Amino acid sequence: MLDYVWLVPLFPLLGVIFNTIFGWKLKEKVVGIIGSTTIGLSLLVSILLLLDLLKLPEHHKIFELTLFKWIAAGSFAAEIGFQIDPLSVIMMLVVTGVSFVIHIYSIGYMHGDRGFNRFFIFMNLFVFAMLLLVMANNFLLMFVGWEGVGLCSYLLIGFWYEDNNNADAGKKAFIVNRIGDFGFLLGIFLIFTTFGTIDFTDVFHKAAVNFHVGDGTMVAIALLLFIGAVGKSAQLPLYVWLPDAMAGPTPVSALIHAATMVTAGVYMIARTNVIYTLAPAALMVVAIVGALTAIYAATIGITQFDIKKVLAYSTISQIGYMILACGVGAYSAGIFHLMTHAFFKACLFLGAGSVMHAMSNNTDIRIMGGLRKYMPATFWTFLLATLAISGIPGFSGFFSKDEILWQSFSSSYGNFWLWILGAVAAGITAFYMFRLVFVTFYGKLRADEEIARHVHESPKTMTVSLWILAGLSVIGGFIGIPAIFGGGNRFEHFLEPVFEKSAAIRESAMAVHGYAVEQGHSLEWTLMGIVFAIVLLGIGLAYLMYIKKTDLPGLVSRRIKPVYQLVFNKYYVDEIYNALVVQPIKNVSDYLLWKFVDVKLIDGTVNGTGYLVRFAGRSLRTIQTGFVQNYALVFILGVVLLLLYVVFI
Repeated sequence: MLDYVWLVPLFPLLGVIFNTIFGWKLKEKVVGIIGSTTIGLSLLVSILLLLDLLKLPEHHKIFELTLFKWIAAGSFAAEIGFQIDPLSVIMMLVVTGVSFVIHIYSIGYMHGDRGFNRFFIFMNLFVFAMLLLVMANNFLLMFVGWEGVGLCSYLLIGFWYEDNNNADAGKKAFIVNRIGDFGFLLGIFLIFTTFGTIDFTDVFHKAAVNFHVGDGTMVAIALLLFIGAVGKSAQLPLYVWLPDAMAGPTPVSALIHAATMVTAGVYMIARTNVIYTLAPAALMVVAIVGALTAIYAATIGITQFDIKKVLAYSTISQIGYMILACGVGAYSAGIFHLMTHAFFKACLFLGAGSVMHAMSNNTDIRIMGGLRKYMPATFWTFLLATLAISGIPGFSGFFSKDEILWQSFSSSYGNFWLWILGAVAAGITAFYMFRLVFVTFYGKLRADEEIARHVHESPKTMTVSLWILAGLSVIGGFIGIPAIFGGGNRFEHFLEPVFEKSAAIRESAMAVHGYAVEQGHSLEWTLMGIVFAIVLLGIGLAYLMYIKKTDLPGLVSRRIKPVYQLVFNKYYVDEIYNALVVQPIKNVSDYLLWKFVDVKLIDGTVNGTGYLVRFAGRSLRTIQTGFVQNYALVFILGVVLLLLYVVFI
């Protein structure tokens, strides 16, 4: 089956082609079934590939297939080829599995939209680009997928482009990501300059053999690649596009936040783990950015009233955890949280879409309340996903988040301050997520009569998807139970072949520098208990403020009004960017590039050339009289002038 790996990206591409050519003639249900079936087939092939991969010998679980040579120019060569190993197959399963559920949900959610066919074309294209990214066996093909998801985010965020706000949000996502992608592209250039190849296997082998820990070139490559990850995975300071991405249809939000675009940066760091392990300085930058993003975005989530915006800042925060894990060398933990996050975040976003569906597309939680009575399926699935993201023991988020926090403390790349930032962010996450649950589903419905009359549970096509994702949010973490609970971490063990070079480099460095310290289980239990207490404190505080004493939030916000306004306005980062970056660029573009360079120089040169030709033509036309005697006179005068010149000069 491994020889047929190319089928995985092919099926979504066929969905794009078929619906582009014939979809406009078909009923929307047929279009939705075709779009969903292509993703389902990719999921099926991915499962079969996993089963074949498991049969390969231990530490040799890798398969490469080159379809054809793509580019050959001098010493540069690039292939269209795929690499299947434990890391790529996990990503394939996450992308196709979660996307399949989201596609099914979208059939009900997008019913009646006049862009229904266009929506499924873009969604299939999004999945195709993401699969290309995670399956590529070289940096250039990965970059094609990387840019593909960027293009699709633009198309889907601005899907309802008739609204200028939606169109602007799509442009914002596209432009901000170009900043990160420029750094990523420079990193690829430096990789080829350094190694003479862009093939993953060759690059990582040469890096491990020829470069030492702390090498400046490795640090430069790692930091340039990380700029791309900061943009694509919405980390400080390039996170500003993601909250505005809520302008697109809710299934788009679920796809971007759970299965595709924002996970690309985490995957890229994990894939290039050898380079990052050789660059501890870059790893520290990665860890600090991840930890700061986790707590920064979590604080903003406390004050938001838009149900999708709360989840958007939650995504930024959770991706921060994944980046933190990679920054402390716990690549497996980062990928584990990527997987569990895909389950509960997709469930939360689709649950938010279900709420919006019932509330006539309103997203303000202040007009909601009491919805658990009207929407029991949505409520219970949303609650289960909330328990998972909060890190309640037994749920998927508990296992992955606890592993990250433990590694951030105990790893040779971690420290107490990284752990404390992660632990506090966990408490804040529990608070704002249960705030969202209590305000949305408890109390009395605060909507006006017109909206209240139409509140209802979503159709089966939507609720079935919610229950599937809620179930995965509950049980999805059991494949990665930490060693502290007995036995080994099966998820980590499965990924060992991908990270074995990094493990060898790390062990060698620790042996040389002598800073390996074995941490005991008692300390891990203690830290786990502290984090759980912080989480319970966050939930208890949310219960007190939004169930028991509902006047308390207003009282607190008035008491600390300057701080509240700062956080409510998202630290004025968008305003700062607008004043320091956007407006100066617009002014330079307006006055220098447009009015001077374009209008005066370019247009002036073109128009001036035309004017000069017309002037010369008009001037010469005056001497073209048509009278022979005039021409003879001019001729004689010319001869006389020529003779005078010869005689006297």
